[in-house]
Amino acid sequence: MNYAEQQRNPTKHVVGLGVVIVMHIILGWALLNGLARRVVEVVKGPIETKIIEEVKPPPPPPPENLPPPPKLPPPPPAFMPPPEVQIQTPPPAPAITVQTVPPPPAPPVTIAPPPAPEPAPAPPAPVAAKPAIANVNSCAPRSEDYPVAALRAEATGTTKIRFTIDGTGKLVKVDVLKSAGGSREHRMLDRVAVDKLSTCKFSPGIDSNGKPVGGSFDVEYVWKIN
Repeated sequence: MNYAEQQRNPTKHVVGLGVVIVMHIILGWALLNGLARRVVEVVKGPIETKIIEEVKPPPPPPPENLPPPPKLPPPPPAFMPPPEVQIQTPPPAPAITVQTVPPPPAPPVTIAPPPAPEPAPAPPAPVAAKPAIANVNSCAPRSEDYPVAALRAEATGTTKIRFTIDGTGKLVKVDVLKSAGGSREHRMLDRVAVDKLSTCKFSPGIDSNGKPVGGSFDVEYVWKIN
């Protein structure tokens, strides 16, 4: 049987392992018994104890030629009264005499009279107010303007007319205040007077400030047959 076959046999391995374990047990038992005896013998031996005292060095020799210790002053008492302070009363101040000197008289003051006020400017002279007027001579009816029917009826009389103009001289209203008569021919005369006099040149009135103003004025035209 070769070495390989011996390795494949497990029985031999178990026997060898058991032999090794038994040998280890015997060896451990022998060691334990021998060491235990030696420890017991060492403990059973006598134990000596010694007390060693500490050796103190000798004290140093006292110094030679030392100065005597200084003398300290006694401690102050617990309470010291404050020193007395003497206050000298100052001598009285010398009396001061004050002599009042009257001030010199003030020089006379000359007050100049205030200047006379300048006279107020004279107010402007008032402007004479003028009423509104019309130049009726340039536009009054003439003999040829006499209505034929009124001539035949020999109608005569006075027509009174009121004209009202504005500040520019423009005619704004015409009123017949009085008729020349009560007939139809007299009303013809009134109509001719209004038509002719309305063509006159009117002048506006002037107020007290010189500004043009409107106004009203009356005109009477007399109708007669020559």
